[in-house]
Amino acid sequence: MPGALEGLKILDFTALYPGPLATQWLADNGADVLRVEAPDRPDLLRWMPPLDAGDKGAAWRAVNRNKRSIALNLKAPGAVDVVRKLIAEYDVLVEQFRPGVLDRLGLGCASLRALQPGLIWCAISSYGQTGPWRDRPGHDIDFLATAGVAHHTGRPGQGPTPNGALQGDFGGGTFGAVAGILAAVVHRQRTGQGQLVDVSMADGALWMNMLSVSAALAAQHDAGPATEPLNGGGVYDYYATADGRYLAMGALEPKFWSQFCAAVGAPELELEPGGSPAEIASLKAKVAAILAQRTLTQWTAVFAHVECCVEPVLTPTEAVQHPQFAARHMIVAVPDETGELHRQVASPVQFSATPAAYARTAVETGHDTTAVLAAAGFDPAAIAALRDAGAIS
Repeated sequence: MPGALEGLKILDFTALYPGPLATQWLADNGADVLRVEAPDRPDLLRWMPPLDAGDKGAAWRAVNRNKRSIALNLKAPGAVDVVRKLIAEYDVLVEQFRPGVLDRLGLGCASLRALQPGLIWCAISSYGQTGPWRDRPGHDIDFLATAGVAHHTGRPGQGPTPNGALQGDFGGGTFGAVAGILAAVVHRQRTGQGQLVDVSMADGALWMNMLSVSAALAAQHDAGPATEPLNGGGVYDYYATADGRYLAMGALEPKFWSQFCAAVGAPELELEPGGSPAEIASLKAKVAAILAQRTLTQWTAVFAHVECCVEPVLTPTEAVQHPQFAARHMIVAVPDETGELHRQVASPVQFSATPAAYARTAVETGHDTTAVLAAAGFDPAAIAALRDAGAIS
């Protein structure tokens, strides 16, 4: 069955996480993604531990599934011409270089859109294509710091806590790119015009920090660690169990709080005041003392059929075995080039008429170089010349 994005062709110049995960989502849903990789500078994610049974980075194999690969040295003679010839067939180009890198190679947005006016150019970068920080490097932890997110994480007196879920990279970069590309596709369908989609991971982090930023803009209120209802400033928090595991307590609404109090055998907690910082601290201490009396397994059994928004904090190994994710088919078995199956996380958006498909895991660099060039009109002699010049491998 064709995917929702069947017929959309994407030239992918990205590496590591944000861009590859965005193009993975597009490929899972039917887009034809051709990954352009440097033959002499492999994606670092390919070797990032833990390695799977095939001695490849497990994350690399997952985020680059359903894609073809061409090995192209953009600094070698003839390589620029290859891209300029390929671009006529493609709808979208996605790149993750610092601003200006492709311009210096003769492959900038204006240059390629002159050849293909309908081209959608998606540039994912740390701080965007404009502004005084356009050339500044950054990582997820920097975007969260710059956007004010880190200021209200962690515990008082302990400072911010790094979050391995990479909210800035994935929320700001990955889904910013996916949403931007699809919006630009709709615009092109209406007007025939392509455009530049400028995705800044720092901008995305600021947007995701909407609650706190809105408070700062409207009332000059700066959230700090454990000062707000949703960051540990109320009973909404994590609590240790008797065996050193944790429960996530999300009983914000009165109906959920009432059911929680009944489930733990402490209905009197419903009447506890929780307005001042001292009152909140007292209430949290009582909740913590109650939850510390049983193990995670025991509490999980208690809350299994109680609607109070209290759930066990699972390890990733436990999470992938959760019956809810199983019912949603969120773990899929994807074959590699040898037919061996690899368990991976599925696409997070489910379509009733055009379900995502998982044809194969990531392929080796340059796996499809010859086939792609032949389909683009390069004859065997031209392909051999490009290989001799070091443009392809």
